[in-house]
Amino acid sequence: MQHILFVCLGNICRSPMAEAIATQTIDQHHWQDQFRVESVATSPEEEGNPPHPGALKAMRAHGLDASAHRSRPITAQDFDWADTIITMDHANVANLKRMAPSPTDAAKVQLCLDIFPDRRGQAIDDPWFTHKFELTYQELAAAVPAWLTKLQNTD
Repeated sequence: MQHILFVCLGNICRSPMAEAIATQTIDQHHWQDQFRVESVATSPEEEGNPPHPGALKAMRAHGLDASAHRSRPITAQDFDWADTIITMDHANVANLKRMAPSPTDAAKVQLCLDIFPDRRGQAIDDPWFTHKFELTYQELAAAVPAWLTKLQNTD
């Protein structure tokens, strides 16, 4: 069983979108016995808040409902639980590596778009700032299933 943790700054835009896409992909491929997915924030600022309305709208347009999701910050237990930590931008990577309880935990941190050789080192911009929620959804809808396929073959 692979445990995948999706992380962004506030856990109200990118990471809940990634979690919802991953859950849908897992269900479509009947991989429920292979993966568990969750999402968290690097910041406690949005703790307890639902996803951003723009993120909810983009997800609804693609048949996903994350309205029950509530933001929460990452904990040491999350680092222990996760086999892979997929995050969205360079600030997230730096924060997670700084917060990681051990070097082994820090090594779990992956930049989301690094799954594609031609996108290595590229960030998924925060739609809270850009307001490009559909672009964020499209980037995640390409990357998240690719991660699942890769990780499915490494279990």
